[in-house]
Amino acid sequence: MKVRSISVDRPQVALASGATASRCLDILVATTALLLFGPLMLVIAVAIWLEGGRPILFSQLRLGRGGQPFRMYKFRKFSATCGVTGCPLTVAQDNRLTSIGRFLAASKLDELPQLWNVLRGDMAVVGPRPESLAFADCFRNGFERVLDHKPGLLGPCQIQFRNECRLYPTDADPASFYRDVLFPAKARLDLAYFPHRTLISDIGWIIRGVFAVLGWAPRGGTGVAQAQNWQAERP
Repeated sequence: MKVRSISVDRPQVALASGATASRCLDILVATTALLLFGPLMLVIAVAIWLEGGRPILFSQLRLGRGGQPFRMYKFRKFSATCGVTGCPLTVAQDNRLTSIGRFLAASKLDELPQLWNVLRGDMAVVGPRPESLAFADCFRNGFERVLDHKPGLLGPCQIQFRNECRLYPTDADPASFYRDVLFPAKARLDLAYFPHRTLISDIGWIIRGVFAVLGWAPRGGTGVAQAQNWQAERP
């Protein structure tokens, strides 16, 4: 009796098992976080409603893995009268922010509803920041490789550029500054990490993210320094 040998592509098996482990981590972390932060999310929702009524949540189409759009959720931090038009970026002293919105923007607690996106599978706990469709054209010249990875709630860019709103020069157009300086800096940081990520390194970024929410994270790295020196480097 002959036994047929079966070849197994070990890299593909390892990749599949790694993806399964990452998804299990996402579900575990998102479920635990929703249970822990559920009461806080209820308080935030009530505060938003008392200050400006509905809607409580803000939703927007963002670019997911492979460039596929998905609907991302956040707590509303802008006045309900602002609508969905206008600058897609938040800058320092943004007059669209409500009182509770300023607190949410500074603490990043407006991101908590994205735990639902993680449970749905639209996002991961750790991944590149999901980009607005307004900047979809920035994914070129190699930066499109960022879209190979599922977007996430936490990651190198989310920590390094935690105070991004303070980086915009007062004499520069925010959208142009983002396209020319911040987006390339973020994309390079993502491409330096995510192609070589491991489950352990992702757990490390989750821990850093918790520290960031508590205000214990460093203010920024080389990408932030590049953005801050932008004006001095202009011709």
